[in-house]
Amino acid sequence: RFVFPQLREYKVVGRCLPTPKCTTPPLYRMRIFAPNHVVAKSRFWYFVSQLKKMKKSSGEIVYCGQVYEKSPLRVKNFGIWLRYDSRSGTHNMYREYRDLTTAGAVTQCCKCMEMRYK
Repeated sequence: RFVFPQLREYKVVGRCLPTPKCTTPPLYRMRIFAPNHVVAKSRFWYFVSQLKKMKKSSGEIVYCGQVYEKSPLRVKNFGIWLRYDSRSGTHNMYREYRDLTTAGAVTQCCKCMEMRYK
């Protein structure tokens, strides 16, 4: 039986490799929720290649680090806007979760979406 992994929040910063034409390429930062840093880097390249004309072979990761919650002992309410595809089309949805951390709320959201909306 498949058990959904606990997600962690990562901040990944990457850019294109410097060229003679562009010596200081712009940096791109993303908040990625993934089970580990390897998956976070992979997801970064997946999303950045859709948004910009950039791919892993012509780019580099400048920074990849886990983001820790400022106050992990206080319960907070989180609102998540998401978009998903179903058999009848694409839908937008807003859901609220109560958790100690942002990563915990996103994990709850992923589990809920996995169970209810196939």
